[in-house]
Amino acid sequence: MKKSILIVLLMITCITYAQKKSNGTIYVEHPAINTVEDMVQAFVKGDTDKVSSYLAEDFKSYNGTSIDKRDKGEDKASFLKGMKFWKDNIDYFSIKRSAGAYPDALEYKDANNKDVVWVQTWEDLKGVHNKSGVKIDMPIHRLFIVDKNNKIKTIINYMNSSIPDEIGDSSTDRQNGMIYNHHEYINTIRKMIYAFENNDLDKAYSFYDDKARFLDENNSERKSISLAELKANDKKFLDKFEVNSIDVSGYPDYLHYEMGNTKVVQSWWNYNLTRKSDKKKIILPVFFIDDFNDDGKIVFEHAYYSEKVLEQ
Repeated sequence: MKKSILIVLLMITCITYAQKKSNGTIYVEHPAINTVEDMVQAFVKGDTDKVSSYLAEDFKSYNGTSIDKRDKGEDKASFLKGMKFWKDNIDYFSIKRSAGAYPDALEYKDANNKDVVWVQTWEDLKGVHNKSGVKIDMPIHRLFIVDKNNKIKTIINYMNSSIPDEIGDSSTDRQNGMIYNHHEYINTIRKMIYAFENNDLDKAYSFYDDKARFLDENNSERKSISLAELKANDKKFLDKFEVNSIDVSGYPDYLHYEMGNTKVVQSWWNYNLTRKSDKKKIILPVFFIDDFNDDGKIVFEHAYYSEKVLEQ
């Protein structure tokens, strides 16, 4: 039995090694890497002539995430022209190796790649679009093909398109929904607040969804709590303070966002309190942001106020 097990293990080992086949060599230092990194830094500086000197005449640049099967890539002239956008529109522009990452140069054995070297890089692209104020801070992965003359003939870019899209969207004014100063959801917030003022807690809590979450800006851990936990916290609060009145400050806004169909009420209040331990009168400003679901129930509440006011 032991002999049979050993034979099987030996066969598995042989099969595993038989499946491995070398197709070239990976280098951590290589002239092609130097060419790529020198070109990138010249690009950051906006030095068109220097960048051009690193590119082959048949150069092409491709978007690695494109699904366009007819994509013929960007030629050398177009690529150099595109540098003007980065130079003129991006402040604090930089492209640097990502932390812990370094480029690889790959020399393949197969005939299709015998005269070229592939360089793969992992970098962080940073800057600020000077017209829209959009911050650029994103990782990029790129593949470069360097020919036998040490010229870059191909770049394949892989990056998240959300930031470039945001820059494009920010080039013109665009509405994102409506703001209301009177709405049923505003009425809900008022009824909830005044129920709390009158110690009608069951009614106050009835305006929340059973699975609602609550975030107190004074929570250093930035963790939301459940409705049950809110009730417990409210009890502790009411044990320490008497609520004399809660007065609206300004007026609430209901914001119905087109993006995401988000429904939000922002409201500002002054809590007029008496601290039970020493009868001190306190006015506590509170700002609430309440998210609603389609059923008109509050599903998330974010509270902003200063605990120091309660302790003074």
